[in-house]
Amino acid sequence: MEDELFQQLMYILNQLVSWVAAGAMVFGGVVPYIPQYRDIRRTQNAEGFSAYVCLVLLVANILRILFRFGRYFETPLLWQSIIMIITMLIMLNLCTNVRVAAELNTKRRSFIATDSKDEEVKLPKKLFLDLDWSHFWLWSRFVDYLQCVLSFTAVAAYVTYLLLDSVLFVETLGFLAVFTEAMLGVPQLYCNYQNKSTEGMSIKMVCMWMSGDTFKTGYFLVTQAPVQFWTCGLLQVCVDLAILFQVYYYSRYPQKPASHAANPTSAKAL
Repeated sequence: MEDELFQQLMYILNQLVSWVAAGAMVFGGVVPYIPQYRDIRRTQNAEGFSAYVCLVLLVANILRILFRFGRYFETPLLWQSIIMIITMLIMLNLCTNVRVAAELNTKRRSFIATDSKDEEVKLPKKLFLDLDWSHFWLWSRFVDYLQCVLSFTAVAAYVTYLLLDSVLFVETLGFLAVFTEAMLGVPQLYCNYQNKSTEGMSIKMVCMWMSGDTFKTGYFLVTQAPVQFWTCGLLQVCVDLAILFQVYYYSRYPQKPASHAANPTSAKAL
């Protein structure tokens, strides 16, 4: 009797731990972007956050969803991809609005300085349908980003439908999905290197990346996810460590003049 009760308690405990782990996998990936979203809204400055992070995650999660049609993996990972796509679109919408507003304000100030009328202030529009690669992922409207994402999804889904019976294609698709996600931090790493600073980047976001990627890699190993998942998870942890090193290096050895830090619109997002 006692053995049966103990087994039931252990079963309930295991189920509870599984639900908590699954919930952490589904929603844990979007948590790091909450402080970054709030910082951008507060400062009205998106300079320190690379919009290419959104591009990387959108591509990675779309490919991961398509990979599931060829090879089954845990349902929480599927929901994680869906929620991450929604989150990245929300981040893109905010960054686009803030960037366009900043460009408009800058141009308006120059027009005022030359005594020009306010209604004459216009920005040249950069549209997805112009197919100008020099403006790729730098468009003036959120709808252009949406058009790009939908176009990529349609093409990738069509190719996957045609080649779904190929084991080589399915495994390659899975590798591309997780490898692209493993490169998540690279745009931010490069953005920090170009700016010679980590101003405008939420350090909380990177710390959450680090803890989340560590947990995620462990989850992949425990649930025996495809080898592509945990291998690229380890790579992702290494990139997170490199960004944290940038935070340490640029704070200890500042590369920018002090006047830049005094600008209230580019204050550190701590």
